[in-house]
Amino acid sequence: MRPEPPVLRPADPAAAAAWDVAATVCDPEIPVLTIEDLGVLRRVEISGDRVQVAITPTYSGCPAMDAIRSDVTAALRAAGYPAVSVSLELAPAWTTDWMSSAGKAKLDAYGIAPPSGRAAAGPVRVGLSVKCPQCSSLNTHELTRFGSTSCKALWVCGECREPFDYFKVL
Repeated sequence: MRPEPPVLRPADPAAAAAWDVAATVCDPEIPVLTIEDLGVLRRVEISGDRVQVAITPTYSGCPAMDAIRSDVTAALRAAGYPAVSVSLELAPAWTTDWMSSAGKAKLDAYGIAPPSGRAAAGPVRVGLSVKCPQCSSLNTHELTRFGSTSCKALWVCGECREPFDYFKVL
């Protein structure tokens, strides 16, 4: 069983204000999702005049992390925080279980099938079907395990014949 995400808005008002700024940063690969929606934003702390932010990649080699780090830094500096550091936290590993319900709904509205089910340790689970985000049909099948990014697979609908990305359960 994977641990629950340590993704909590800080109770400290100063850190919470910085969290709110960092939480507005969008994923550069899926611009309808914020890093808070994804569960990538892990921690925001204030130490003196320094803001320290921890983020976790969806994959260990996720190419978006450099852009996210730069965007978080730029957003916080634009909001008046002069000293910002953004670090990557690899453990515990990110899981789609950390995505918010709002984030999953945004994916669906954007045309990407959100992850279905929960990530689990142990044997690989067999997925039975993925609902088409275009017509809601369950008559779909996977074309390739890797889609436009490593965290998505390319699927096609047997009803409307439209291809679509599916955000894999991790």
